[in-house]
Amino acid sequence: MLMFLQIILSVTVISLAGYGLITEDFKFQPYMMLFLGLMMLVMGLREFQKGQKGYGWLSIVVFIFIIFVAIKSFLLK
Repeated sequence: MLMFLQIILSVTVISLAGYGLITEDFKFQPYMMLFLGLMMLVMGLREFQKGQKGYGWLSIVVFIFIIFVAIKSFLLK
C-alpha cells in the first residue's frame, strides 16, 4: 500500500516539476512541494517498517521542513 502511494506521489511530483521546467510557469510549485513532503512522509513510514529508524527519522524531519516551506509558499502566493 505504501509503495503504491509512493509511486503515485513520485509521478505527481515529477509531472509538476517537468511542467514547470518546460513551460517556465511556476504557479504549481507550492503543490509540488506539498506532494514532495507527503512523499517524504511515506518514505519515512516505509523505512520504519523495514526497521531502519535512522533513515525513517531523517525522512520525517525532511517532511516537516518541506511542509513548512509549502505552507509558507501558499501564504505568500
